Amino acid sequence: MKKILSGTVAAIALIATPAVAQTNQTHYAGTGSVSIPFVGSVPVNYTITNPQPGLFGINAGKLLGDLGVALEVGTRYRAVADAPSDSETATPTVNVEFSLSGTVNRDCSFYAGNTSNARNIDFGVIGVRTGNNENVNSAFEMVGPAEANIDTLTAGCNTNNSVEISKDDIRGLVNANPGGYDTDEFQANIPYSVTASWTGVALNAQTTGSAQSLVVPTNGNAGLKQQGAWRSRMDIDIVAPAVTNKGLVAGSYTGKTTLTLRAL
Repeated sequence: MKKILSGTVAAIALIATPAVAQTNQTHYAGTGSVSIPFVGSVPVNYTITNPQPGLFGINAGKLLGDLGVALEVGTRYRAVADAPSDSETATPTVNVEFSLSGTVNRDCSFYAGNTSNARNIDFGVIGVRTGNNENVNSAFEMVGPAEANIDTLTAGCNTNNSVEISKDDIRGLVNANPGGYDTDEFQANIPYSVTASWTGVALNAQTTGSAQSLVVPTNGNAGLKQQGAWRSRMDIDIVAPAVTNKGLVAGSYTGKTTLTLRAL
């Protein structure tokens, strides 16, 4: 007697699913009869599903199933599937971290015109009282203050920095060749102050910029202010107050003021 698959179509589904044991099926079935010497015909009708080894490792079900096949009273069905496992433990979620890096060079900028002439500040004639009707106590004194204003729309540093202002001579503008003069009544220098103004922040501060300034007075030679990164316009005012206690010796008065923006 034949074992027949029920239905008109036998479909085999191929399935790959995670964490499911691979197929390993062995089925036996048989019906009919066998002839045993001295006993006669013995009816046979059995099914054996996935027989497993038992005592002493003997798989009795497999032996009986295979015997039925050999005696031509039974049949067997086997389905075995195998595939290599993942090469490594599967990771449903993968996090990959990329470290990004780069460098910004420290820099300070100050637009000071296109030629050196832009930085030559000439007061022209510094007026003194030359009238013959001046009182002797006022003769040759400065008529009024000498002033210069410098402004640039581009200045700043992109890191902690210092703004430094220095004069080449604490006396201010100096007449290098004054000739002889009465030191009780005349002088050969014109003191001046320097004030720089800009918008910035305090050293290491992370905040909104505010008005900043650095002043080197008439009797000072240099000044320094440290601060955080800034960019803004900068105004520099140079003021030489009128010398009124003494007259000025005739001649050429010169001096140098240096502004330094220094990255820290």
